[in-house]
Amino acid sequence: MDKKECHEKSSSSDEELPRLVYRELFRVSQMCGSILDFFEEGDETEAEALWFTASPKDQPSGKDIPSVSEQQESSEGQESGDICSEENQIVSSYAAKLGFEVEQDYTNHQFLGPEGNVDVELIDKSTNTYSLRFPTAGWYLWSATGLGFVVRDAVTVTIAFGSWSQHLGLDLQHHEQWLVAGPLFAITAEPEEAVAEIHLPHFISLQAGEVDVSWFLMAHFKDEGMVLEQPSRVEPFYAVLENPSFSLMGILLRIARGTRLSIPITSNTLLYFHPHPEDVKFHLYLVPSDALLTKMIDDEEDRFCGVRLQTSPPVEPLTFGAHYIVSNSAHLEIIPTELKLSYRSPGEIQPFSKFYAGQMKEPIQLEITDKRHGTLVWKTVVKPVDIQLGAATAPPAFSARWMYLISRVL
Repeated sequence: MDKKECHEKSSSSDEELPRLVYRELFRVSQMCGSILDFFEEGDETEAEALWFTASPKDQPSGKDIPSVSEQQESSEGQESGDICSEENQIVSSYAAKLGFEVEQDYTNHQFLGPEGNVDVELIDKSTNTYSLRFPTAGWYLWSATGLGFVVRDAVTVTIAFGSWSQHLGLDLQHHEQWLVAGPLFAITAEPEEAVAEIHLPHFISLQAGEVDVSWFLMAHFKDEGMVLEQPSRVEPFYAVLENPSFSLMGILLRIARGTRLSIPITSNTLLYFHPHPEDVKFHLYLVPSDALLTKMIDDEEDRFCGVRLQTSPPVEPLTFGAHYIVSNSAHLEIIPTELKLSYRSPGEIQPFSKFYAGQMKEPIQLEITDKRHGTLVWKTVVKPVDIQLGAATAPPAFSARWMYLISRVL
């Protein structure tokens, strides 16, 4: 998407939210509306677990998110900015390519940088906090999460994953008009002025043209509540914040009143098997493309010796709040047969479909179909050999047990 067009669309929204004028922002608690405003009569699309409420204590002010000082915008800073500007032409096309070709594997603790990979160190497992140092100016991408940085100089960055539900209360009776659009990150940098841009990932699909980029907002969570600003630009897989301040931050979508709620998103299908000598069990999840969400599901399945099989995600965007039907070629009983594509914060119970495949002697074809339109949106085939290979790549602590069970099954 052309950068200039993004700026124009953002500035043409009904309520202009320039980055440096926070005193003009309404309190989040005052910017609310009923979810009924977004539906036409008879619309089957539901929206539970998609909308969040927020009630900051005080009115946010401009000083809460400081701009880069005049000193940092001297000739030396402009020189660095020119470098970053030139890189943006490469960043957009390369990131779009990576969005399709790089699988989000949260265990890949490396940033891709101009001089090779940069290792990410896990410094606190309990809080999912990571640290790393970018050694030189350039663009860096963590393919595991879609998080990216453009830096002017060497900088040390700390990254932690956050949970939306801990900061925005879910209210199924009175919905606000904010839609979670991506993961939540707590980011710090030293020195801060070395970071020219932060690229925050989102799972909203722009290719269908149904979403206006002016709906995107950066949410910063501070002591006084939630502070909102428009991103500098929005790309297909991430939104850009230039000369950023640092806080717990993520992307929200603001849906205008009277807009029909039909938001296309990129999604993942996560398929796990649980080996058993007599009856192999499968769990199938349909979730938004959120790296932390995938990690939490992986961890939960791992507790019960579930092994994830490698499958491709749906090729086309799916619809937030829509219902999808799960079926298989072997006429095995699936419980439940219907999944709703919604966002639930990591740590909450994630819905999945479960079915048993006996001793798994024959391949099984799985399909997901749009309930409303009857169209096929995803398909895969699981063969007995996939179970063997899946067990071979299991974590070492459980590999012996898994391999033993698999040897008895197949």
